[in-house]
Amino acid sequence: MTLFFHELKRDRIKLIVWTAAIAFMLCLSILIYPQMTSQMSEMGDMFAEMGGFSQAFNMDKINFGEFSGYFAVECGNVLGLGGAFFAALLGISALAKEERERTAEFLLTHPVSRSYVVSRKLAAVIAEVLILNIAVALASFLASLAIGEKIGTKLFFSVFLGYLLMQTEIVCVMFGLSAFIKGNGLGIGLGAAFVLYFMNILANLTDEAEFLRYITPFSYADGTAIVANGGIEAKYLIPGAAFTLIGIAAAFIKYNRKDIRA
Repeated sequence: MTLFFHELKRDRIKLIVWTAAIAFMLCLSILIYPQMTSQMSEMGDMFAEMGGFSQAFNMDKINFGEFSGYFAVECGNVLGLGGAFFAALLGISALAKEERERTAEFLLTHPVSRSYVVSRKLAAVIAEVLILNIAVALASFLASLAIGEKIGTKLFFSVFLGYLLMQTEIVCVMFGLSAFIKGNGLGIGLGAAFVLYFMNILANLTDEAEFLRYITPFSYADGTAIVANGGIEAKYLIPGAAFTLIGIAAAFIKYNRKDIRA
């Protein structure tokens, strides 16, 4: 477990900063809700009539005037996209940073197998994603209590579970990809997260892009869709689980065969 805790310690600043930023932005959005309630009905009607824009973000399927609808939109904007970027950056650097920072020689001279290294690093990045989501969920719950609003327990749990699963898929896919690169993959990570987000927008806009829902994890982690449907659409979880397992398998296979630069 030494390597596991070493990785957590190594990424602690990154984890604290991203968690604090996402929690702050989401709590701020929740806390200003009471000041916006008088305008919510008009805003809801306005968004519902904005055609393609509303359809792209599923705002035509929810009541923006209700706290659950408002929360779904804000949670998607802040935790959905912010969490995806965090997971992508975390995963894409997990295995590549040893070569980039010239610490591979020190790490691999210890009496541990490469599979051990991969498994502990994987456990660490998943734990960081879990910590971020628990902290943000708790902060959101407390902020909701502070303004006297609440979402049904099942719906609240479903929204955060969706984003947790989405971030876990992204971090695992990027983790697998990190075994194939040697340099700084931050651009790849950010680009991949944005492309997956844009795929979901396209899928919402036209039926011809419906197949993209089976590729992007944002299809099952869309807060507005979860609120509108009363839960996560399970049919999109199956390909998500497959991509997650492929990413993990790729990391183990490639890293065990890789000629690592010390």
